[in-house]
Amino acid sequence: MALLRPPVLLLALVVSELHGLPWFINVSESQGPGAILYSFPINCTSYVPTLELLSVQPPTTFFNPPSLNRQQKTYMAMVTLSSSARLDALAVNHYRLQLRLTCGKKVLEAPLSVNVHRDPGYSPCAGQFANPGGEIIQVREMVTPGAQLYTLLLPGLQLQRAQLSINSAQDPPYFPGPFSINGQGWLLAPSQGLKGHAPKVFPLEVLVSFGQNQSCHRMLKVKVLPDPSSQISFLGQAPNVTILEDLAPGSNVVQVRARGLDVRYEILSPVPCPLFSIGREDGVVRTTAPLELAPAGGVAVTRLQVKAYERRRPWASADLDVTVNVRSVNRWPPRCLPAMLVTEIPETTPVGTVLKTFTCTDPDSAGSPLDYELQFHSPPGPASLCLRGRALEVPSPTYRPMCWVLQDMKVNATLDCDTPGACFQHAASILVLDGGHPPMTSEVPVLVMVTPVNEFSPACVPRTFRIREDAGPHTLLGSVVGTDKDYPHNSIEYYISGGPTTFSVDRLSGEVHLLGSLDYELQTLYRLTVLVTDHSQDQHPTQRRSGSCTITIEVEDVNDYAPKCQPPFQELTIYAPLGHSVEVTKVSCWVPQEPQRRAFSYSIVGGNSQSRFSLQGPILVHKSITWGPHWPEQPHTYELLIRVADAGPSIPHLSTTATVIVHLIPWSTSTVTTRTHRSPVPSVMTPLLVTDVEAFWQPEPWFVVVLTVTSALFLLALGWLFNRLFQGLVQMLQTPSKSAQALLLNSIQGTEESIEGFTEAPRTEMPRAPSSVVSLHFDGRAQDSGTGREYLFNTLTGARRWL
Repeated sequence: MALLRPPVLLLALVVSELHGLPWFINVSESQGPGAILYSFPINCTSYVPTLELLSVQPPTTFFNPPSLNRQQKTYMAMVTLSSSARLDALAVNHYRLQLRLTCGKKVLEAPLSVNVHRDPGYSPCAGQFANPGGEIIQVREMVTPGAQLYTLLLPGLQLQRAQLSINSAQDPPYFPGPFSINGQGWLLAPSQGLKGHAPKVFPLEVLVSFGQNQSCHRMLKVKVLPDPSSQISFLGQAPNVTILEDLAPGSNVVQVRARGLDVRYEILSPVPCPLFSIGREDGVVRTTAPLELAPAGGVAVTRLQVKAYERRRPWASADLDVTVNVRSVNRWPPRCLPAMLVTEIPETTPVGTVLKTFTCTDPDSAGSPLDYELQFHSPPGPASLCLRGRALEVPSPTYRPMCWVLQDMKVNATLDCDTPGACFQHAASILVLDGGHPPMTSEVPVLVMVTPVNEFSPACVPRTFRIREDAGPHTLLGSVVGTDKDYPHNSIEYYISGGPTTFSVDRLSGEVHLLGSLDYELQTLYRLTVLVTDHSQDQHPTQRRSGSCTITIEVEDVNDYAPKCQPPFQELTIYAPLGHSVEVTKVSCWVPQEPQRRAFSYSIVGGNSQSRFSLQGPILVHKSITWGPHWPEQPHTYELLIRVADAGPSIPHLSTTATVIVHLIPWSTSTVTTRTHRSPVPSVMTPLLVTDVEAFWQPEPWFVVVLTVTSALFLLALGWLFNRLFQGLVQMLQTPSKSAQALLLNSIQGTEESIEGFTEAPRTEMPRAPSSVVSLHFDGRAQDSGTGREYLFNTLTGARRWL
């Protein structure tokens, strides 16, 4: 199929100016090796131009380096397909070639896009391979025996499962040995080589069979070229290198160098070469894919045949064998099942209990021995777990040095969760090490959750509290402190078992509070049984333990009632002799509600002018006085106020006040004094003590209410009576008569008799009514000779009123 050529002037380079544009060409997939894809002229008159193929995308070896042929004043450039070119539009339908043209100091780079399209009429036997004259390939006589010379499997033949074979005779001595075609469609050199057979041409008739009864015969000629050993040769001997299989793709393996002009390098065999490639210009052999060896390990050997040739004269070449030994490496760490060990055990798990078992293998070398190591993360310090090979256990402390032998993990020592952060969670890791080079390690995380067990019963210490009997509700007496050996130690609840409801205990804090009122006189001592119950100390919430203790509450006495004195009021008359103290009276006080209380304090708080009186306990004493300006010549009355208060340890100290009225009568004896004789006054005199006790009556409250109601009714009746009398008096004044006067007189006399009855004194009847009115007034005052009390009297009726 003819090529679609762009205009002639697609790329021009002149001395004065560089000018280039990208161009596109369309190529049929039927184009075979050596086909000219594109040709274009180059104008570079002053210099010898060079045209280079910098890169091909996607990378491939289907394209030869561009060639330049001088034609008069211009150069003709051509882009051709290489001997390995096999275009397939279904695989790759677009290639991008980057070209660089140099003309003196002027350099121009331009892309060339090659579009590969499908050819429906394309036949596997078509193309240059099917020409009657046959296709000619050129090889050096120094080619390696059995080396790949040519690829016969054209595009489409693989899909049609074509079979190739050589039908022509290859008889010696013309042929050094038979050429062969392998299953990949490669033409291979004879096993005897071609050395000494230049410049022979070996015709080969190739039979191509494909489809159902479809075949074609084609001619292929192999031309042997002499060895240009004088032009190009490798430096040094054939290298033999050893690399590791973990070498990353693109890593350098070895570099080969050849002597020559503008040398290029390529790998002749194996083709294709999936693991290695060689730099076209630098000769560095690199890896192109991961080097994976079989699981059994060992060493893989790859032999590369490297060709060095001159870029301008491709037939000037030399070959070199490169041996690459790939050594297996320890690339994969051990794999363990399960990958994580998670288990939960109670803290009472016996020593030596197997907790978990795991299995590990080495992917690099199945069946190789592995080493195990247990490392603790939290808590640090002596371990409570032990690893016996692949099993986690609780071993005995005496067996700890031997706890790495077997393959299970056990408990190493007694687990105890009764201290903060002791063993609620054990985080560790098991390191699994293989024996490869370099050694690889896997880590198996271990998480052992130790659940608490309620092992111990809580307890509390008996205590004694004291509280005043006047304490109000919700008063705090103190706290009951419970202890528990299980962790957490404060997870305790408090209850009162039976007992009085006067007290309560806080369920969480253990504080004892007063709920009701206390009375020291009724009960002085309380005993309460407090139950302490733990919680949240076991994996199962219903597993709880209890204990108890007794607390004693002592009630302190508090003065509830003030003392009372009997009598609360006294009136006394005493005679005070000169120079003697006189005992006046004794104040008698007590607390009726608390008769056992007898300790009181006494003090005079009022009426003790000139400090004439003092108290000796409950006894009131008049101090002795001497003759002087303060001696009272006239009787004097003192109204003393005596405060009586509690004197015991109980508080508050309540008090009351007793009143004592003392009538002091001075008592003195005259003394006659001469110059020569003194009549002493007797020093001892017996005073006359007159005691007047006035009794009083204090009615009950209900009696006062009844008396008040009765008095009110009496007053109402009296008012009604006076109202009737007033009305009768008005009628008599309007109609005077003797009968009315007599009636008025009788009414007045009756009233007088009723009034005199209230005074409780005898009276003398008077014939006139006004005298009864006069008898209601007291017109005199006197003193009783026997008692000395003063009183008021009426001179007409003799009625008295004591003061």
